[in-house]
Amino acid sequence: MSSIDTILAQALAQVDSVTDLNELELVKANYLGKNGSITELLKTLGKCSAEERKSLGAHINQGKDIFVGALNAKKEALNLAKLELQLASEALDVTLPGRGSSHLGLHPVTLTLARFVELFHSVGFTVGDGPEIEQDFYNFQALNIPENHPARAMQDTFYVENGDVLRTHTSPIQVRYMLDHEPPIKLIAPGRVYRVDSDATHSPMFHQMEGLWIEEGVSFADLKATLTDFIRRFFERDDLQVRFRPSFFPFTEPSAEVDILGEKGWLEVGGCGMVHPNVLKNVNIDSERYTGFAFGMGIDRFAMLRYGVNDLRLFFDNDLNFLKQFQ
Repeated sequence: MSSIDTILAQALAQVDSVTDLNELELVKANYLGKNGSITELLKTLGKCSAEERKSLGAHINQGKDIFVGALNAKKEALNLAKLELQLASEALDVTLPGRGSSHLGLHPVTLTLARFVELFHSVGFTVGDGPEIEQDFYNFQALNIPENHPARAMQDTFYVENGDVLRTHTSPIQVRYMLDHEPPIKLIAPGRVYRVDSDATHSPMFHQMEGLWIEEGVSFADLKATLTDFIRRFFERDDLQVRFRPSFFPFTEPSAEVDILGEKGWLEVGGCGMVHPNVLKNVNIDSERYTGFAFGMGIDRFAMLRYGVNDLRLFFDNDLNFLKQFQ
């Protein structure tokens, strides 16, 4: 019995003197490990008589319980001290002055979009909006692109559930607007569009702005004048040369590509044309009475040209060193 009490007293003293968790684990092993002092005492019970085994076993187990309780209490105290030390080392003095902040500007695509809207709004165009997940009717069928039309393959479309698509252009905004409004209509439709494409000059998600003017007597001459004036005002160059090349789009007839003359030659910046009579019929507008034109331009392309950016992917990298240039 005295041997048990002596070992327990030594064990409790060692637990009390421990200063870190590693030391505590060593003390635990010295007494409760495979060859620990308390473990060895328990092994001797086999040599005792039944009556001695009962009394000695109870005394050893009682001492063991006291030791384990002391271990747990010490471990909790050491963990608490460690946490307090960590909190003290990581404390922030909120009364200290700030380190300063970096004031950045708007994203170049946002700046370009705002300029588009400002210039077209100044000549009477309103701004429309619509969903980015679009029904097939609004994205294709109403725009004279029926099922199996080859133009669908050209769009490189992302298809989603129920036959819906991620809109490949912002023309569906125009379709929805025409269904809800009577002519005259002067509308621009900026927004994100999606196509399966990605390289230095293309992104699977990019920004586009399409425009629409429906009214009695609107002609191709009005289209050319509107776009030429916009492009020259956007780039702030009255002498900028703009040309229109014959092209094809299912939703306009006649159709044209719009080019500007740069340092390295002609560069395509958009498409346009007179709204196809079938499109007007699909939105319940009298094609015998009204005519109109539509156009589409890439906002990202205009941002690249305006700010001298040669890789479209820079717009989506969120590199602060790049964005600082547009303060």
